[in-house]
Amino acid sequence: MLTSMTAYARSESRSDHCEGAVEIRSYNSKNLDIALHIARPYLPLEERIKTAVAAHLHRGRIEIRIDIKELLVADQVFEIDWARAKAYRNALQQLQHELQLAGDISLDVLTGIGGIVKPAEIERDLEPIWKVVQACLADALVALVRMRQQEGKALEGDFRQRLAAIESHLTRIAGASEGLLEIYQDKLRERIHVLTQGRLEIDDERIAQEAAFLADRSDISEEIVRATSHLEQFRRIMENETPAGRKLNFLLQEFNREFNTMGAKTSRTDVAHTVVELKCELEKVREQVQNIE
Repeated sequence: MLTSMTAYARSESRSDHCEGAVEIRSYNSKNLDIALHIARPYLPLEERIKTAVAAHLHRGRIEIRIDIKELLVADQVFEIDWARAKAYRNALQQLQHELQLAGDISLDVLTGIGGIVKPAEIERDLEPIWKVVQACLADALVALVRMRQQEGKALEGDFRQRLAAIESHLTRIAGASEGLLEIYQDKLRERIHVLTQGRLEIDDERIAQEAAFLADRSDISEEIVRATSHLEQFRRIMENETPAGRKLNFLLQEFNREFNTMGAKTSRTDVAHTVVELKCELEKVREQVQNIE
């Protein structure tokens, strides 16, 4: 079963302690890349969150936004940055003295610069909060995987159609490439006849040798057999339960190598045109494979 790397999911949960919401977006990526957006007080939960995500997903850029609203909040505590306050007051006094300025340095002036009075970090019991986050995260991941599987199924249908088209082109090329020896023999006889205006007796044995040499150089039967084998392997990989993206991408490189060799070997225009059609289909498959986990 193929799984796409692009999907979206959201889940919410609530307890007596807090409300939580998890939003997940996933995009294409060569590796598993998790970007977590969560408020600073809850950063100790980061490792648990990433471990839970990695248990469900193998590849992709995963962007997670977690919003938490605590319902049972302790009394707010503030702290004073005394060093900052004194340094700022001293700087203002020096400025006042040097410039001979009148006026008082009031509390409003000191607190107006920010950072002198700020909320104090308080220790939280994150376990009740983690239970809510964990529930949200589990639901969101299940929904995300389901969407990735649905998109993967659609991609699989598209792949099977394109593989059938590639198989049809290969069959056409194989048929057009049959009887190369006789074709080259006839071409050589015709060419020699034209060049000598029919005045030179043609050595059939020599013609056969030259035609065999040319036919061997243009023989693409091995490439057709390997490409056909790659088609079957592609289908088997799609039916496997393990992540298939990297394997399919590597297999496409093998396809491309066979098609390039076919194009370089053939001297027939119709075969060359069909090889171009093969490459077009392969490029469409390659673009879609980038979406597969």
